[in-house]
Amino acid sequence: MSEAVRYITNEQGDRVGVLLDLDLYERLAHPLAFDTECLVGLSQEELQALAESKLAPAAQHHLDILLERNAENQLLDEERATLDYLLEQVDQLTLLKTRARYTLNRLRELGTVA
Repeated sequence: MSEAVRYITNEQGDRVGVLLDLDLYERLAHPLAFDTECLVGLSQEELQALAESKLAPAAQHHLDILLERNAENQLLDEERATLDYLLEQVDQLTLLKTRARYTLNRLRELGTVA
């Protein structure tokens, strides 16, 4: 049975090094890689930009109009489909923004981001 940590000692018996099994090493070297909610491979600047992103202005304007018309029960079937699509896009963007903020917070907790 292999141990997760083994020590290397000198002739006097002092610990001078350590050997880690590969799984433990990977967890220590890349702690966010095992958190499926984290967005890995992005820089701090990219994560921050994603966390602050918004729907494109034209799409937001179209969404606002469709929401107003929907509140007045004046949507055509095609417009309702467009509204559903835009709302789905907003939901996906919100999830990505949340994951970007979560990743930034985890990096700060780990001391990786100043």
